[in-house]
Amino acid sequence: MAERRAEESRSRLDTPRELRRALVRRPSYDSDRFGSFAETFARFMGTARFLLYMTLFVAIWLGWNSLVPAEWEFDAYPFIFLTLMLSLQASYAAPLILLAQNRQEMRDRVVAEQDRRAAARSRADMEFLAREVASLRLAVGEVATRDYLRSELRALLAELDERRAEERGWDRDDERDEGRDESHDDRA
Repeated sequence: MAERRAEESRSRLDTPRELRRALVRRPSYDSDRFGSFAETFARFMGTARFLLYMTLFVAIWLGWNSLVPAEWEFDAYPFIFLTLMLSLQASYAAPLILLAQNRQEMRDRVVAEQDRRAAARSRADMEFLAREVASLRLAVGEVATRDYLRSELRALLAELDERRAEERGWDRDDERDEGRDESHDDRA
């Protein structure tokens, strides 16, 4: 369908073309690779090694332009060219450092969001476990303990012993009664 529209727009002279080829191609770059370069550059600029290199560079520059004969100097006393070089270095360093800081801020934001989610899950898990422990404590409070069971079993055993004794006593009475009944029957 998009091809049909493109053909129709080409065939019509009153419709401008949708896509034009650029005379000069825009440069393309990988934003992640460039960002990684910016972070590496910013990390290097924050080291003692960079400060040592810059100090040596400026010292050699000043020494050369101060101590060599005038014909060999390339930057005379006010050191305008050195100032220009340091300004150029600073003008490139500042945006790269800001880019590195922005990337770090985005990473920190993602990590903070992940930490927040993990903390919320942990809090929910802890609340669940606290409720479970509380319910187990309540259930254990209602469960018969070993001492309680022993006392109940002893009471049941005593009751059974009493019933057995009563049954034996009735059996003896019954035997006596049966013996009397038989003796009555013999007499009759």
